[in-house]
Amino acid sequence: MSRSFILASRESQLAQIQTNSVLASFQALFAANADSSSPTPTFRASFMTTAGDKNQSQALYLLGGKALWTKELEVALKEHHVDMLVHSLKDVPTTLPDGCVLGGILEREDPVDSLVVKHGERWKSLDELPSGSVIGTSSVRRIAQLKRKYPHLKFMDVRGNLNTRLAKLDAPEGPYSALILAKAGLVRLGMGDRITLDLTPPTLFYAVSQGALGIEVRSDDVEALELCERLTHRETQLKCLAERACLRVLEGGCSVPVGVASQLEGGVLSLSGCVTAIDGESHVEHKLEEKVENAEDAEKVGTKLAKILLDSGAKKILDDINVDRNRRVNEAKVEDEVKATK
Repeated sequence: MSRSFILASRESQLAQIQTNSVLASFQALFAANADSSSPTPTFRASFMTTAGDKNQSQALYLLGGKALWTKELEVALKEHHVDMLVHSLKDVPTTLPDGCVLGGILEREDPVDSLVVKHGERWKSLDELPSGSVIGTSSVRRIAQLKRKYPHLKFMDVRGNLNTRLAKLDAPEGPYSALILAKAGLVRLGMGDRITLDLTPPTLFYAVSQGALGIEVRSDDVEALELCERLTHRETQLKCLAERACLRVLEGGCSVPVGVASQLEGGVLSLSGCVTAIDGESHVEHKLEEKVENAEDAEKVGTKLAKILLDSGAKKILDDINVDRNRRVNEAKVEDEVKATK
């Protein structure tokens, strides 16, 4: 195999670090043959801007599905301009376009969220923050769950890459007392020292597939699929496929406040899931433990959990969220039309 593979992802610093780490892993597979006459594949990276990167002002809750971060990349993949897409798996829609498949899932970093306090402040937890303190996060999942336990805190949208968000946090006159960020991103960027406290379940259930990297390829690209299989971490794969199956049933393609936690020990998958109303008032949570042997078993557990959550009250929560989102999207359109006429 002497083919050259192009790995593509977004242009952000984190995406480039993640893609280059995957590229290095592929290269390591063939390092032993570097000096031999046997043909070996080569790998290089390519980066592009997506719609989600371009819109840094509107709240993610109102922007729609995760395809904002993947659509342009998938067009390049399907048109054979690139061969593999490297994603933060939590940003990948649970249903992929025809002709595209999730070829590999790499070993997961710690999937939890972390509290990052404003530089110079001495608070060590959310419990210590004064009433009215502003917490920056663009995630309705985080806001919904944390409002349940910390109704005295305020939550404000914050967009941009990690460096931008941390700069907004640390600005002396800035409104934020702290941010909630994915621990994996901070660690990969070498910013783990900014973490004040990890927010673990049940305080905060993490996002589906958070901390894992996924590789998307064309479904008919046998060589790419074989390479991805060699990098796939089985435990991470089973946990993430279960989580994604749960979200697939619940979300309907939109950003919804679904949190999960999963463990795999001795072939037994423990999967917890929750759905929380935006105001934190309503909350549905359930846990399943079942034996799994393969990807199909894992996905069945996720699907089963989602159906239990829906039957336990999650359907009403999600219906109310969709009504709220549609109302706010329409209000935003009216505001834009008014501004355009002035």
